[in-house]
Amino acid sequence: MRAAALYSATGALLLTTLTAAPAGGTPGAAAAPTGVALAAARAAARGVDFGKCPAAEDLPASLKCGTVRVPLDYTRPNGKQIELTVSRVEATHRDPHNSKLRVPGKGALVFNPGGPGGSGLHFPLIGLVPEWKRIGAAYDLVGYDPRGVGSSAPLSCQDPARFFKGPSPAPTHPSESYKKERIAEAKAYARGCAKRAGGALRHYNSLNNARDLDVLRAALGEEKLNFMGASYGTYFGAVYATLFPSHVRRMVFDAAVNPDPAKIWYRNNLDQSVAFESRWADFREWIARHDDVYGLGDTAEKVLRSYERARARLAAEPAGGKVGPGQLQGAFLQAGYYDDYWPHRAQALSDYLSGDPRQLIAQAGPVKEAAVEAENSAAVYTAVECNDAPWPTDWKVWDRDNTRLARVAPFETWDNVWANLPCAYWTAPRQQPLDVRAGTGELPPTLILASERDAAAPYDGALELQRRLSGSVLVTERDSGTHGIAGGLNRCVNGHLDAYLLQDRTPVRRAACAGHAEPGAAKKKK
Repeated sequence: MRAAALYSATGALLLTTLTAAPAGGTPGAAAAPTGVALAAARAAARGVDFGKCPAAEDLPASLKCGTVRVPLDYTRPNGKQIELTVSRVEATHRDPHNSKLRVPGKGALVFNPGGPGGSGLHFPLIGLVPEWKRIGAAYDLVGYDPRGVGSSAPLSCQDPARFFKGPSPAPTHPSESYKKERIAEAKAYARGCAKRAGGALRHYNSLNNARDLDVLRAALGEEKLNFMGASYGTYFGAVYATLFPSHVRRMVFDAAVNPDPAKIWYRNNLDQSVAFESRWADFREWIARHDDVYGLGDTAEKVLRSYERARARLAAEPAGGKVGPGQLQGAFLQAGYYDDYWPHRAQALSDYLSGDPRQLIAQAGPVKEAAVEAENSAAVYTAVECNDAPWPTDWKVWDRDNTRLARVAPFETWDNVWANLPCAYWTAPRQQPLDVRAGTGELPPTLILASERDAAAPYDGALELQRRLSGSVLVTERDSGTHGIAGGLNRCVNGHLDAYLLQDRTPVRRAACAGHAEPGAAKKKK
Protein backbone atom coordinates (compact mmCIF):
# COMPACT_ATOMS: atom_id res chain seq x y z
CA MET A 1 0.00 0.00 0.00
CA ARG A 2 1.99 2.85 -1.27
CA ALA A 3 2.94 4.58 1.42
CA ALA A 4 -9.84 6.63 5.11
CA ALA A 5 -13.49 6.95 4.08
CA LEU A 6 -14.31 6.67 0.42
CA TYR A 7 -15.23 10.02 -1.04
CA SER A 8 -16.78 9.10 -4.37
CA ALA A 9 -19.36 6.82 -5.87
CA THR A 10 -16.60 4.32 -6.45
CA GLY A 11 -17.24 3.09 -2.93
CA ALA A 12 -20.32 1.39 -4.36
CA LEU A 13 -18.44 -0.53 -7.04
CA LEU A 14 -18.85 -4.27 -6.89
CA LEU A 15 -15.21 -5.20 -7.07
CA THR A 16 -14.42 -8.73 -8.14
CA THR A 17 -13.84 -11.30 -5.45
CA LEU A 18 -10.26 -12.47 -5.08
CA THR A 19 -9.62 -15.65 -6.97
CA ALA A 20 -6.34 -16.61 -5.32
CA ALA A 21 -6.59 -19.78 -3.30
CA PRO A 22 -6.33 -19.36 0.47
CA ALA A 23 -2.79 -19.64 1.71
CA GLY A 24 -2.02 -22.06 4.46
CA GLY A 25 0.29 -19.69 6.28
CA THR A 26 3.96 -20.25 6.96
CA PRO A 27 4.81 -23.88 7.77
CA GLY A 28 5.86 -24.26 11.38
CA ALA A 29 4.37 -20.87 12.34
CA ALA A 30 3.01 -22.36 15.57
CA ALA A 31 6.62 -22.63 16.78
CA ALA A 32 7.27 -18.91 16.16
CA PRO A 33 6.14 -17.65 19.62
CA THR A 34 8.76 -19.86 21.25
CA GLY A 35 11.35 -18.55 18.80
CA VAL A 36 10.43 -14.96 19.65
CA ALA A 37 10.72 -15.62 23.40
CA LEU A 38 14.15 -17.20 22.92
CA ALA A 39 15.39 -14.38 20.65
CA ALA A 40 14.06 -11.75 23.05
CA ALA A 41 15.80 -13.37 26.02
CA ARG A 42 19.08 -13.41 24.13
CA ALA A 43 18.64 -9.79 23.09
CA ALA A 44 17.86 -8.72 26.65
CA ALA A 45 21.05 -10.36 27.87
CA ARG A 46 23.13 -8.80 25.09
CA GLY A 47 21.54 -5.34 25.04
CA VAL A 48 22.52 -2.77 22.42
CA ASP A 49 26.05 -1.41 22.31
CA PHE A 50 25.43 2.10 21.02
CA GLY A 51 28.32 3.86 19.31
CA LYS A 52 29.13 5.57 16.03
CA CYS A 53 26.63 5.10 13.22
CA PRO A 54 27.66 3.41 9.94
CA ALA A 55 29.56 5.85 7.76
CA ALA A 56 27.43 4.94 4.75
CA GLU A 57 24.31 6.25 6.47
CA ASP A 58 25.74 9.81 6.68
CA LEU A 59 24.21 10.42 10.13
CA PRO A 60 25.31 13.18 12.53
CA ALA A 61 27.60 12.39 15.44
CA SER A 62 24.87 13.20 17.97
CA LEU A 63 23.05 10.09 16.83
CA LYS A 64 24.31 6.77 18.20
CA CYS A 65 23.80 3.41 16.53
CA GLY A 66 23.98 -0.25 17.40
CA THR A 67 22.66 -3.58 16.18
CA VAL A 68 20.17 -6.16 17.37
CA ARG A 69 20.31 -9.77 16.18
CA VAL A 70 17.07 -11.50 15.21
CA PRO A 71 16.40 -14.89 13.60
CA LEU A 72 15.69 -14.81 9.89
CA ASP A 73 13.10 -17.52 10.59
CA TYR A 74 11.46 -17.51 14.03
CA THR A 75 10.51 -21.17 13.68
CA ARG A 76 14.28 -21.83 13.62
CA PRO A 77 15.59 -19.40 16.26
CA ASN A 78 18.99 -21.11 16.35
CA GLY A 79 19.37 -20.84 12.60
CA LYS A 80 20.54 -17.94 10.48
CA GLN A 81 20.57 -14.58 12.29
CA ILE A 82 20.33 -11.12 10.72
CA GLU A 83 21.24 -7.78 12.28
CA LEU A 84 18.95 -4.78 12.51
CA THR A 85 20.62 -1.37 12.72
CA VAL A 86 19.18 0.76 15.53
CA SER A 87 19.66 4.48 16.26
CA ARG A 88 19.07 6.46 19.44
CA VAL A 89 19.19 9.92 20.97
CA GLU A 90 18.89 9.72 24.72
CA ALA A 91 16.32 11.75 26.60
CA THR A 92 17.56 15.22 27.45
CA HIS A 93 15.70 15.27 30.79
CA ARG A 94 15.53 19.07 30.38
CA ASP A 95 12.25 20.92 30.29
CA PRO A 96 12.33 22.87 26.97
CA HIS A 97 10.70 25.86 28.67
CA ASN A 98 12.86 25.81 31.81
CA SER A 99 16.25 24.14 31.48
CA LYS A 100 16.66 24.07 35.26
CA LEU A 101 13.76 21.64 35.64
CA ARG A 102 14.67 17.96 35.31
CA VAL A 103 12.18 15.81 33.42
CA PRO A 104 11.87 12.22 34.62
CA GLY A 105 12.55 9.57 31.99
CA LYS A 106 9.85 7.36 30.52
CA GLY A 107 12.04 4.85 28.71
CA ALA A 108 12.45 4.38 24.97
CA LEU A 109 9.99 5.46 22.29
CA VAL A 110 10.49 3.35 19.16
CA PHE A 111 9.34 4.72 15.81
CA ASN A 112 8.62 3.18 12.41
CA PRO A 113 7.85 5.45 9.43
CA GLY A 114 5.96 2.89 7.34
CA GLY A 115 6.43 1.88 3.75
CA PRO A 116 6.89 -1.04 3.94
CA GLY A 117 10.49 -0.21 3.21
CA GLY A 118 10.96 3.02 5.11
CA SER A 119 14.05 3.67 7.22
CA GLY A 120 13.64 5.08 10.71
CA LEU A 121 17.30 5.74 11.44
CA HIS A 122 16.94 9.53 11.24
CA PHE A 123 13.88 9.63 13.50
CA PRO A 124 15.66 10.36 16.80
CA LEU A 125 16.84 13.71 15.42
CA ILE A 126 13.24 14.90 15.50
CA GLY A 127 13.79 15.70 19.16
CA LEU A 128 15.44 18.92 17.95
CA VAL A 129 12.16 20.13 16.44
CA PRO A 130 10.21 22.42 18.81
CA GLU A 131 7.03 20.33 18.64
CA TRP A 132 8.99 17.26 19.79
CA LYS A 133 11.24 18.71 22.49
CA ARG A 134 8.92 17.84 25.37
CA ILE A 135 8.74 14.24 24.16
CA GLY A 136 12.51 14.17 23.57
CA ALA A 137 13.04 15.39 27.12
CA ALA A 138 11.18 12.39 28.56
CA TYR A 139 11.95 9.59 26.10
CA ASP A 140 15.00 8.03 24.52
CA LEU A 141 14.02 8.41 20.86
CA VAL A 142 14.80 5.21 18.96
CA GLY A 143 14.66 4.50 15.23
CA TYR A 144 15.76 1.49 13.23
CA ASP A 145 15.95 -0.11 9.82
CA PRO A 146 13.44 -2.99 9.73
CA ARG A 147 14.54 -6.27 8.19
CA GLY A 148 15.40 -5.83 4.55
CA VAL A 149 15.79 -2.05 4.78
CA GLY A 150 19.03 -0.10 4.45
CA SER A 151 21.73 -1.78 6.51
CA SER A 152 19.45 -4.46 8.02
CA ALA A 153 19.96 -7.48 5.74
CA PRO A 154 18.97 -5.36 2.73
CA LEU A 155 16.76 -6.77 -0.01
CA SER A 156 17.20 -6.07 -3.71
CA CYS A 157 15.12 -7.21 -6.67
CA GLN A 158 16.98 -5.59 -9.56
CA ASP A 159 20.12 -3.68 -10.40
CA PRO A 160 19.70 -0.21 -8.84
CA ALA A 161 21.33 1.30 -11.92
CA ARG A 162 18.23 0.19 -13.84
CA PHE A 163 15.72 1.26 -11.21
CA PHE A 164 14.99 4.81 -12.38
CA LYS A 165 13.36 4.66 -15.77
CA GLY A 166 12.88 7.94 -17.45
CA PRO A 167 11.26 9.47 -19.16
CA SER A 168 8.24 7.17 -18.86
CA PRO A 169 4.57 7.30 -19.82
CA ALA A 170 1.72 7.11 -17.31
CA PRO A 171 -1.46 6.48 -19.27
CA THR A 172 -4.66 6.83 -17.26
CA HIS A 173 -6.42 4.50 -19.71
CA PRO A 174 -3.63 2.17 -20.91
CA SER A 175 -3.82 0.28 -24.17
CA GLU A 176 -3.77 -3.51 -24.33
CA SER A 177 -0.24 -3.45 -25.70
CA TYR A 178 0.94 -1.23 -22.83
CA LYS A 179 -0.71 -3.56 -20.31
CA LYS A 180 1.16 -6.51 -21.81
CA GLU A 181 4.45 -4.63 -21.43
CA ARG A 182 3.73 -3.96 -17.75
CA ILE A 183 2.68 -7.55 -17.12
CA ALA A 184 6.00 -8.73 -18.55
CA GLU A 185 7.86 -6.25 -16.34
CA ALA A 186 5.95 -7.42 -13.25
CA LYS A 187 6.78 -11.04 -13.97
CA ALA A 188 10.45 -10.19 -14.46
CA TYR A 189 10.51 -8.18 -11.24
CA ALA A 190 8.98 -11.02 -9.24
CA ARG A 191 11.56 -13.40 -10.71
CA GLY A 192 14.32 -10.96 -9.79
CA CYS A 193 13.18 -10.84 -6.16
CA ALA A 194 13.12 -14.63 -5.95
CA LYS A 195 16.52 -15.00 -7.62
CA ARG A 196 18.32 -12.37 -5.55
CA ALA A 197 16.85 -13.27 -2.14
CA GLY A 198 16.42 -17.01 -2.60
CA GLY A 199 14.76 -18.89 0.24
CA ALA A 200 15.08 -15.88 2.57
CA LEU A 201 12.46 -13.95 0.60
CA ARG A 202 9.50 -15.52 2.39
CA HIS A 203 10.67 -14.25 5.78
CA TYR A 204 10.21 -10.57 4.95
CA ASN A 205 6.66 -9.99 6.13
CA SER A 206 4.58 -8.10 8.70
CA LEU A 207 4.45 -10.96 11.21
CA ASN A 208 8.22 -11.03 11.38
CA ASN A 209 8.38 -7.24 11.54
CA ALA A 210 6.18 -7.42 14.65
CA ARG A 211 8.32 -10.19 16.14
CA ASP A 212 11.47 -8.18 15.45
CA LEU A 213 9.89 -5.30 17.32
CA ASP A 214 9.51 -7.44 20.42
CA VAL A 215 13.14 -8.50 20.23
CA LEU A 216 14.14 -4.85 19.87
CA ARG A 217 12.04 -4.01 22.95
CA ALA A 218 13.93 -6.62 24.94
CA ALA A 219 17.31 -5.48 23.64
CA LEU A 220 16.55 -1.93 24.80
CA GLY A 221 15.89 -3.26 28.28
CA GLU A 222 12.21 -2.33 28.16
CA GLU A 223 9.71 -4.58 29.94
CA LYS A 224 6.92 -2.93 27.96
CA LEU A 225 7.03 -1.17 24.60
CA ASN A 226 6.38 2.47 23.77
CA PHE A 227 5.86 2.59 20.01
CA MET A 228 4.77 5.05 17.36
CA GLY A 229 4.03 3.77 13.88
CA ALA A 230 3.09 5.85 10.87
CA SER A 231 1.19 4.55 7.83
CA TYR A 232 2.25 0.89 7.29
CA GLY A 233 3.90 1.14 10.72
CA THR A 234 0.40 1.28 12.19
CA TYR A 235 -0.41 -2.07 10.61
CA PHE A 236 2.44 -4.10 11.99
CA GLY A 237 2.14 -2.12 15.22
CA ALA A 238 -1.43 -3.42 15.43
CA VAL A 239 -0.15 -6.91 14.62
CA TYR A 240 2.30 -6.48 17.52
CA ALA A 241 -0.50 -5.40 19.86
CA THR A 242 -2.45 -8.52 18.88
CA LEU A 243 0.48 -10.88 19.33
CA PHE A 244 2.03 -9.28 22.44
CA PRO A 245 -0.69 -7.31 24.27
CA SER A 246 0.97 -7.76 27.67
CA HIS A 247 4.16 -6.12 26.31
CA VAL A 248 2.45 -2.83 25.38
CA ARG A 249 2.80 0.34 27.46
CA ARG A 250 1.91 3.10 24.97
CA MET A 251 1.19 2.87 21.24
CA VAL A 252 0.50 5.67 18.79
CA PHE A 253 -0.97 4.81 15.39
CA ASP A 254 -0.48 7.80 13.07
CA ALA A 255 -2.26 7.65 9.67
CA ALA A 256 -3.79 4.25 10.37
CA VAL A 257 -3.96 1.60 7.69
CA ASN A 258 -7.13 -0.49 7.55
CA PRO A 259 -6.19 -3.78 9.29
CA ASP A 260 -9.24 -5.77 8.17
CA PRO A 261 -7.79 -9.07 6.85
CA ALA A 262 -10.08 -8.84 3.83
CA LYS A 263 -8.38 -5.54 2.91
CA ILE A 264 -4.75 -6.71 3.15
CA TRP A 265 -3.42 -5.69 0.69
CA TYR A 266 -5.26 -5.83 -2.65
CA ARG A 267 -8.44 -4.08 -1.58
CA ASN A 268 -6.58 -1.52 0.52
CA ASN A 269 -4.84 -0.41 -2.65
CA LEU A 270 -8.16 -0.07 -4.47
CA ASP A 271 -9.47 2.11 -1.64
CA GLN A 272 -6.26 4.15 -1.73
CA SER A 273 -6.70 4.93 -5.42
CA VAL A 274 -10.19 6.29 -4.70
CA ALA A 275 -8.91 8.47 -1.87
CA PHE A 276 -6.09 9.88 -4.01
CA GLU A 277 -8.65 10.99 -6.56
CA SER A 278 -10.40 13.07 -3.89
CA ARG A 279 -7.12 14.55 -2.67
CA TRP A 280 -6.07 15.36 -6.22
CA ALA A 281 -9.35 17.28 -6.54
CA ASP A 282 -8.54 19.13 -3.29
CA PHE A 283 -5.17 20.16 -4.70
CA ARG A 284 -6.67 21.37 -7.99
CA GLU A 285 -9.27 23.41 -6.13
CA TRP A 286 -6.49 25.03 -4.10
CA ILE A 287 -4.58 25.90 -7.30
CA ALA A 288 -7.76 27.37 -8.77
CA ARG A 289 -8.18 29.62 -5.72
CA HIS A 290 -4.70 30.97 -6.49
CA ASP A 291 -5.17 31.47 -10.20
CA ASP A 292 -3.81 35.00 -9.85
CA VAL A 293 -0.49 33.42 -8.86
CA TYR A 294 -0.23 30.35 -11.07
CA GLY A 295 -2.45 31.08 -14.06
CA LEU A 296 -3.44 27.42 -14.37
CA GLY A 297 -7.19 28.02 -14.29
CA ASP A 298 -9.78 29.41 -11.91
CA THR A 299 -11.69 26.12 -11.53
CA ALA A 300 -10.52 22.60 -10.70
CA GLU A 301 -11.60 21.47 -14.18
CA LYS A 302 -9.47 24.15 -15.87
CA VAL A 303 -6.49 23.21 -13.69
CA LEU A 304 -6.93 19.60 -14.79
CA ARG A 305 -6.83 20.72 -18.41
CA SER A 306 -3.58 22.55 -17.72
CA TYR A 307 -2.14 19.42 -16.13
CA GLU A 308 -3.24 17.30 -19.10
CA ARG A 309 -1.70 19.82 -21.48
CA ALA A 310 1.60 19.39 -19.65
CA ARG A 311 1.27 15.60 -19.82
CA ALA A 312 0.76 15.73 -23.56
CA ARG A 313 3.69 18.08 -24.08
CA LEU A 314 5.98 15.91 -21.94
CA ALA A 315 4.92 12.81 -23.85
CA ALA A 316 5.96 14.49 -27.08
CA GLU A 317 9.19 15.96 -25.69
CA PRO A 318 10.39 15.02 -22.19
CA ALA A 319 11.68 17.92 -20.12
CA GLY A 320 15.44 17.80 -19.87
CA GLY A 321 15.31 14.43 -21.57
CA LYS A 322 14.25 12.75 -18.32
CA VAL A 323 10.84 14.03 -17.14
CA GLY A 324 7.92 12.47 -18.96
CA PRO A 325 4.28 11.98 -17.93
CA GLY A 326 5.29 9.27 -15.46
CA GLN A 327 7.69 11.55 -13.61
CA LEU A 328 5.10 14.35 -13.60
CA GLN A 329 2.51 12.01 -12.11
CA GLY A 330 4.98 10.84 -9.46
CA ALA A 331 5.75 14.39 -8.41
CA PHE A 332 2.08 15.32 -8.14
CA LEU A 333 1.36 12.09 -6.28
CA GLN A 334 3.68 13.36 -3.52
CA ALA A 335 1.43 16.40 -3.26
CA GLY A 336 -1.39 14.02 -2.45
CA TYR A 337 0.49 12.97 0.69
CA TYR A 338 1.52 16.39 1.98
CA ASP A 339 -0.02 19.76 1.19
CA ASP A 340 3.23 21.58 1.90
CA TYR A 341 4.24 20.35 -1.58
CA TRP A 342 1.34 22.24 -3.17
CA PRO A 343 2.93 25.65 -3.77
CA HIS A 344 6.11 24.15 -5.21
CA ARG A 345 4.37 21.70 -7.53
CA ALA A 346 1.91 24.33 -8.75
CA GLN A 347 4.73 26.78 -9.45
CA ALA A 348 6.72 24.15 -11.33
CA LEU A 349 3.72 23.31 -13.51
CA SER A 350 3.00 26.98 -14.14
CA ASP A 351 6.62 27.69 -15.06
CA TYR A 352 6.79 24.67 -17.37
CA LEU A 353 3.68 25.66 -19.30
CA SER A 354 5.13 29.18 -19.55
CA GLY A 355 8.30 27.82 -21.13
CA ASP A 356 10.61 27.33 -18.13
CA PRO A 357 11.08 23.62 -17.27
CA ARG A 358 13.81 24.03 -14.64
CA GLN A 359 11.68 23.66 -11.52
CA LEU A 360 9.76 20.72 -12.98
CA ILE A 361 13.01 18.93 -13.81
CA ALA A 362 14.36 19.63 -10.32
CA GLN A 363 11.20 18.39 -8.58
CA ALA A 364 10.21 15.48 -10.83
CA GLY A 365 13.48 14.26 -12.33
CA PRO A 366 15.07 11.06 -10.99
CA VAL A 367 17.96 11.51 -8.55
CA LYS A 368 20.50 8.90 -9.53
CA GLU A 369 22.33 9.19 -6.22
CA ALA A 370 19.17 7.90 -4.50
CA ALA A 371 18.79 4.86 -6.76
CA VAL A 372 20.17 2.28 -4.30
CA GLU A 373 17.95 3.47 -1.48
CA ALA A 374 14.90 3.75 -3.73
CA GLU A 375 15.39 0.28 -5.23
CA ASN A 376 15.86 -1.24 -1.78
CA SER A 377 12.72 0.45 -0.47
CA ALA A 378 10.70 -0.78 -3.43
CA ALA A 379 12.01 -4.32 -2.97
CA VAL A 380 11.00 -4.42 0.70
CA TYR A 381 7.62 -2.89 -0.09
CA THR A 382 6.95 -5.55 -2.69
CA ALA A 383 8.20 -8.48 -0.62
CA VAL A 384 6.22 -7.59 2.50
CA GLU A 385 2.95 -6.88 0.72
CA CYS A 386 3.21 -9.92 -1.55
CA ASN A 387 4.14 -12.24 1.33
CA ASP A 388 1.50 -10.95 3.74
CA ALA A 389 -1.64 -12.14 1.97
CA PRO A 390 -3.19 -13.82 -1.06
CA TRP A 391 -3.45 -11.66 -4.18
CA PRO A 392 -5.40 -12.27 -7.40
CA THR A 393 -3.30 -14.45 -9.68
CA ASP A 394 -5.46 -13.89 -12.77
CA TRP A 395 -4.70 -10.69 -14.67
CA LYS A 396 -8.36 -10.52 -15.70
CA VAL A 397 -9.30 -9.74 -12.08
CA TRP A 398 -6.85 -6.84 -11.86
CA ASP A 399 -7.89 -5.57 -15.29
CA ARG A 400 -11.63 -5.69 -14.58
CA ASP A 401 -11.44 -4.11 -11.12
CA ASN A 402 -9.08 -1.32 -12.08
CA THR A 403 -10.70 -0.54 -15.44
CA ARG A 404 -13.91 0.11 -13.50
CA LEU A 405 -12.04 2.14 -10.90
CA ALA A 406 -10.13 4.23 -13.43
CA ARG A 407 -13.41 5.53 -14.89
CA VAL A 408 -13.97 7.58 -11.74
CA ALA A 409 -10.49 7.62 -10.17
CA PRO A 410 -7.96 7.85 -13.01
CA PHE A 411 -5.22 9.79 -11.20
CA GLU A 412 -3.58 6.96 -9.23
CA THR A 413 -5.38 3.76 -10.23
CA TRP A 414 -3.10 2.30 -12.88
CA ASP A 415 0.09 3.52 -11.24
CA ASN A 416 -1.00 1.59 -8.14
CA VAL A 417 -1.59 -1.49 -10.27
CA TRP A 418 1.89 -1.43 -11.75
CA ALA A 419 3.47 -0.98 -8.31
CA ASN A 420 1.70 -4.05 -6.93
CA LEU A 421 1.36 -6.32 -9.95
CA PRO A 422 4.46 -8.44 -9.12
CA CYS A 423 2.30 -9.91 -6.33
CA ALA A 424 0.21 -11.66 -9.00
CA TYR A 425 3.28 -13.65 -10.05
CA TRP A 426 4.93 -14.13 -6.66
CA THR A 427 6.48 -17.54 -6.01
CA ALA A 428 7.13 -17.33 -2.25
CA PRO A 429 4.44 -18.79 0.06
CA ARG A 430 1.59 -16.46 0.99
CA GLN A 431 0.29 -15.95 4.50
CA GLN A 432 -3.23 -15.37 5.74
CA PRO A 433 -3.37 -11.90 7.36
CA LEU A 434 -3.64 -11.90 11.13
CA ASP A 435 -7.05 -11.06 12.57
CA VAL A 436 -5.93 -7.90 14.34
CA ARG A 437 -7.94 -7.23 17.50
CA ALA A 438 -7.82 -6.80 21.26
CA GLY A 439 -10.68 -7.36 23.67
CA THR A 440 -11.70 -5.33 26.68
CA GLY A 441 -8.82 -4.95 29.13
CA GLU A 442 -6.28 -6.75 26.96
CA LEU A 443 -4.42 -3.54 26.04
CA PRO A 444 -3.76 -0.25 27.80
CA PRO A 445 -5.34 2.71 25.97
CA THR A 446 -3.78 3.25 22.54
CA LEU A 447 -3.91 6.49 20.53
CA ILE A 448 -5.00 6.65 16.88
CA LEU A 449 -4.32 9.85 14.90
CA ALA A 450 -6.00 10.35 11.55
CA SER A 451 -6.47 13.06 8.96
CA GLU A 452 -9.96 13.01 7.50
CA ARG A 453 -8.92 13.28 3.85
CA ASP A 454 -5.69 11.26 4.00
CA ALA A 455 -5.24 9.68 0.58
CA ALA A 456 -2.50 7.17 1.40
CA ALA A 457 -4.29 5.83 4.49
CA PRO A 458 -8.01 6.48 3.94
CA TYR A 459 -9.94 7.48 7.06
CA ASP A 460 -12.02 4.30 7.17
CA GLY A 461 -8.84 2.54 8.25
CA ALA A 462 -8.68 4.57 11.47
CA LEU A 463 -12.31 3.77 12.23
CA GLU A 464 -11.74 0.08 11.60
CA LEU A 465 -8.62 -0.01 13.77
CA GLN A 466 -10.51 1.63 16.62
CA ARG A 467 -13.29 -0.95 16.31
CA ARG A 468 -10.73 -3.74 16.56
CA LEU A 469 -8.64 -2.44 19.47
CA SER A 470 -10.84 -2.14 22.53
CA GLY A 471 -10.04 0.91 24.63
CA SER A 472 -8.32 2.77 21.80
CA VAL A 473 -9.03 6.48 21.28
CA LEU A 474 -9.20 8.36 17.98
CA VAL A 475 -8.12 11.95 17.35
CA THR A 476 -9.24 13.25 13.94
CA GLU A 477 -7.92 16.26 12.07
CA ARG A 478 -10.95 17.52 10.18
CA ASP A 479 -10.97 18.59 6.53
CA SER A 480 -7.26 17.93 6.04
CA GLY A 481 -5.33 15.28 4.17
CA THR A 482 -1.78 15.22 5.50
CA HIS A 483 -0.42 11.69 5.71
CA GLY A 484 0.87 11.56 9.27
CA ILE A 485 -0.01 14.36 11.72
CA ALA A 486 1.92 13.60 14.92
CA GLY A 487 4.14 16.49 15.93
CA GLY A 488 3.16 18.47 12.86
CA LEU A 489 1.37 21.75 12.24
CA ASN A 490 -1.74 21.13 14.31
CA ARG A 491 -1.39 22.30 17.93
CA CYS A 492 -4.62 20.57 18.92
CA VAL A 493 -3.35 17.21 17.64
CA ASN A 494 0.01 17.77 19.33
CA GLY A 495 -1.74 18.56 22.59
CA HIS A 496 -3.46 15.17 22.54
CA LEU A 497 -0.18 13.45 21.62
CA ASP A 498 1.71 15.13 24.48
CA ALA A 499 -1.09 14.40 26.95
CA TYR A 500 -0.98 10.72 26.00
CA LEU A 501 2.79 10.22 25.95
CA LEU A 502 3.70 12.52 28.83
CA GLN A 503 0.69 12.48 31.16
CA ASP A 504 -1.07 9.19 30.30
CA ARG A 505 -4.23 11.15 29.47
CA THR A 506 -6.53 10.45 26.53
CA PRO A 507 -9.93 11.63 25.34
CA VAL A 508 -12.80 9.39 26.47
CA ARG A 509 -13.14 7.79 23.04
CA ARG A 510 -12.89 10.32 20.22
CA ALA A 511 -11.76 13.89 19.75
CA ALA A 512 -11.73 16.23 16.75
CA CYS A 513 -9.32 19.00 15.84
CA ALA A 514 -9.91 21.67 13.23
CA GLY A 515 -7.69 21.25 10.21
CA HIS A 516 -4.38 23.06 10.00
CA ALA A 517 -4.16 26.11 7.76
CA GLU A 518 -3.63 25.41 4.07
CA PRO A 519 -0.30 26.55 2.60
CA GLY A 520 -0.05 29.92 0.96
CA ALA A 521 0.79 30.40 -2.69
CA ALA A 522 4.47 30.37 -3.62
CA LYS A 523 4.85 33.73 -5.34
CA LYS A 524 3.12 36.15 -7.61
CA LYS A 525 3.19 35.26 -11.27
CA LYS A 526 5.06 37.78 -13.39
